[in-house]
Amino acid sequence: MHIPENYLSPETCAVMGAVMVPVWLLAVKKVREHIPQERLPQLGIGAAFVFLAMMFNIPLPGGTTGHAVGGTLMAILFGPWAACLGVSVALLVQAVFFGDGGILALGANCFNMAFVLPFSGYFVYQQLRQRLSSAHSDLFAAGCGAFVGINLAALCAAIEFGIQPLLFTDGAGQALYCPYPLWVSIPAMLAGHLTLFGLAEVVFTTAVLAYLRRTNATLLDTASPSSQLSTPNTSRPTYALLALLILGTPLGLLAEGTAWGEWDPEELAEQDYLGSALGYTPAGMADGFDFTALFPDYTVAGMPDVFGYILSAIIGAALLIIAFKLFSTCLPQPTRYDTQA
Repeated sequence: MHIPENYLSPETCAVMGAVMVPVWLLAVKKVREHIPQERLPQLGIGAAFVFLAMMFNIPLPGGTTGHAVGGTLMAILFGPWAACLGVSVALLVQAVFFGDGGILALGANCFNMAFVLPFSGYFVYQQLRQRLSSAHSDLFAAGCGAFVGINLAALCAAIEFGIQPLLFTDGAGQALYCPYPLWVSIPAMLAGHLTLFGLAEVVFTTAVLAYLRRTNATLLDTASPSSQLSTPNTSRPTYALLALLILGTPLGLLAEGTAWGEWDPEELAEQDYLGSALGYTPAGMADGFDFTALFPDYTVAGMPDVFGYILSAIIGAALLIIAFKLFSTCLPQPTRYDTQA
């Protein structure tokens, strides 16, 4: 679901970035107002879960791959505004350090995965939780929210892909950027997310929630005033789960192929997904913005892919934890919190 560089026109990227700027500013304001300063470093833990979830690629018949995101999980743990901020920072780290998602497309990727996904997923979760009373209703509601959230995010990405050939073409009528119209992009994106990728999001969300419920209930107890005002404890089992996910990330290398809509420009001409081979490279993609990440595709020069993947997972998770630790020191100590706002 990470939109790469030059799949969207500069105009589209500018619009999506402009849409996200007030969202990010409001997210920072909401986090400052409603999350205790002592709890802010735990946002880094949540963002690390999101970062690692997106490294586990899953193959789909037809040669494409996808992954879970974890946005609804973070919204349940910290609220949707905090999730918006946490997922956005995770996407920024992925784009800048690992080349996963475009720099110019960051606004669009954040709109899909850091705004639409956690807010829609959290809304479904809250509505179902209020109406169900069984022992496992919380996990059921979380799974439903996760499924809805990731599919709405995929739909938004498909629309952003699909409007490109309708709006931006050259004199010969060839697409300048993403060449697949809406009647190709929407079914292509939703096919995977309504099946395997959506299931992966459900499993990841409910499994981590169930684990935290047993090992670190303070992360889940956001409704209790006493838990809000006390210094929360990030338990050893939470870090153990992070370590387990880090060590397991090379499983993502087993998925052969590239996620739909994330092909390199030189690969695009040969693609025949949902139709005949394209036969050309869109000019805007061939001559567009180029950025080389420090660890492209989670690889480290001179290191086997498995170890490079693990090292990339360590670097990414550490950067997120450190970033939110620093963020917590930059905020004044608030006097009142309401995590449900």
